[in-house]
Amino acid sequence: MAPTAELNEEVFTNAKPYSQVPGPKPIPILGNTWRMVPVIGQFDISEFAKVTKMFMEKYGRIVRLGGLIGRPDLLFVYDADEIERMYRREGPTPFRPAMPCLVKYKSEVRKDFFGELPGVVGVHGEQWRRFGSKVRRPILQPQTVKKYVTPIELVTLDFIKYMEDARDEHGDLPAEFDNDIHRIGRVALDVRLGCLSSRLSSASDPQRIIDAAKYALRNVAVLELKAPYWRYFPTPLWTKYVNNMNFFVELCSKYINEALERLKTKKVTSENDLSLLERVLKSEGDPKIATIMALDLILVGIDTISMAVCSILYQASLRLKQQDKMAEEIKRVFPDPDKPITYADLDKLHYTKAFVREVFRMYSTVIGNGRTLQEDDVICGYHIPKGVQVVFPTIVTGNMEQFVSDPEEFKPERWLESDGRLHSFASLPYGFGARICLGRRFADLEIQVLLAKVSYAI
Repeated sequence: MAPTAELNEEVFTNAKPYSQVPGPKPIPILGNTWRMVPVIGQFDISEFAKVTKMFMEKYGRIVRLGGLIGRPDLLFVYDADEIERMYRREGPTPFRPAMPCLVKYKSEVRKDFFGELPGVVGVHGEQWRRFGSKVRRPILQPQTVKKYVTPIELVTLDFIKYMEDARDEHGDLPAEFDNDIHRIGRVALDVRLGCLSSRLSSASDPQRIIDAAKYALRNVAVLELKAPYWRYFPTPLWTKYVNNMNFFVELCSKYINEALERLKTKKVTSENDLSLLERVLKSEGDPKIATIMALDLILVGIDTISMAVCSILYQASLRLKQQDKMAEEIKRVFPDPDKPITYADLDKLHYTKAFVREVFRMYSTVIGNGRTLQEDDVICGYHIPKGVQVVFPTIVTGNMEQFVSDPEEFKPERWLESDGRLHSFASLPYGFGARICLGRRFADLEIQVLLAKVSYAI
């Protein structure tokens, strides 16, 4: 079917029934949830990317994981053409698969705070559209992003100094370097938080921020794929999750109130003088909107970007030929390392950007994206009922020969050349359409500035 083709009665009549979709068979009472249980289970939730690849290899281009206690079926689709069709046909308010633990936190545990302003993460439909309309314009404006080039450059320089000081006698970085990467951040709260201090105690606010950011998303899969006892009584994991989220709400509220006070005395001649937080505060006049926006940016941004940076730096260290090409381009665009970086110059880093995209294609730090069907659909020839949660595992499709020429070859040039096979929907690290990642411009900016500065430090 064409990406925008309408489904008709004939298509549904000819479709195979949902019950015939291949996948692991559930057992009575325990369904497929037992497969995620330690010791007796088959799937390691901490390595679920490997599980998604195994599904494709064992069952084919569409796989049903049903019988999950307390949640809808998951449907994995390993077909970039079908992924494109679903993205292009969706309406203005797509439903992403819900995060039940975050929904419960926002709508029940802290309903007193969120009320009718639940944000954009874990929220769907009209509520998502209304809140998004309040923050989308200031977040996505190129002018807003440009304002952060210098602040991010200063943070990056401090981080490189931190890296240099952290090396051992062999010149190696510490084993916990993935923890250290979480220290980079500047946008969400519009302030330096002190995370780059060389000695942070476990009880300090900066270290608590780092720990909370890592915890925020990494245990969501455990809460949601294992038996959801937390929905009925406060399990230790759920209690820790709630305390973690309460800390973030408190933190965001504190810094947004400080930003509001600064804004009252700030001389503003044009919108270009305002930071992201200040734009939202000025346009909406409600500090709670800015607080919830900052919370959502932290929840989905800090850990994801940090892991992406780890992956990019690691791949660059292994691939000296590509590393040299990047360094050559960066030094051509920025011949004077002491001259401040500009947004216009970053736009000239074509090979560097292609290197990053190739890392995302081969070693994505996210499994993929997805949608909750709001109406029946026909996917890969099967009649899929509404309510099923469809997963687009681009960590797998980006490495499939059907969609990418020589997928096992690390080749940044593929993003700069027109020859060869490269399906535009096989690798989508930021998603697509109305629910594309709101913070993608800031993520790209942080990565590009870091690579530009690191190339002069090595």
